[in-house]
Amino acid sequence: MRAIIVGCGRVGSLLTQLLEQGGHQVVVIDKNSAAFRRLPAEFRGRTVTGVGFDRDTLRSAGIERADAFAAVTSGDNSNFVAASVARDTFRVPTVVARIYDPQREQIYRRLGIRAISSTSWGAHKIKRILEHADLHQRAELGNGEVELIEARISSMAAGRLVRDITFPGEALVYAVVRAGRALVPTPGTILEEGDTVHMSVERAAIDKLEGLLR
Repeated sequence: MRAIIVGCGRVGSLLTQLLEQGGHQVVVIDKNSAAFRRLPAEFRGRTVTGVGFDRDTLRSAGIERADAFAAVTSGDNSNFVAASVARDTFRVPTVVARIYDPQREQIYRRLGIRAISSTSWGAHKIKRILEHADLHQRAELGNGEVELIEARISSMAAGRLVRDITFPGEALVYAVVRAGRALVPTPGTILEEGDTVHMSVERAAIDKLEGLLR
């Protein structure tokens, strides 16, 4: 994958390292050349000094050949504009914008930009750990409307039926792992302590699910 990262702060530099470790080609853009000092000495990609939504800067970074684009500067508006240019002008297949203001997250998503609010994501993640340490997110689908999660059944939740934690249109159990063996459950499958339940859940239904698994 050929990726372009706009912003070489803490998030951008770490994201660059993770992508390189995954074998991807990375170009990093930042308006401040000193920011590239955050990159490790073994960085194999390219750096481009410039504004992340400037078309000439993006062309210099090779955006016409890019498979993925992430705008992770400290400015929400700059990230949104850069992501919009990457998507609408250069037709980059996968585009993500980091934002700080969680109130803008849904606005940007409605405009077609996949936006990740580190503030919102972090708060929800910490809340989930505090309230239910055995509930783990595995993946997000679409723009995060649906999450794939796994939950370990505690002694308090043991004895419930799969149908008890299934909400039509909101939460679906698609697999249960018991003593190392996986099974596709029926609505009447009885959950046992130590089971790991794999589910697809609408984000809005997470709190409801947490309440049932306590």
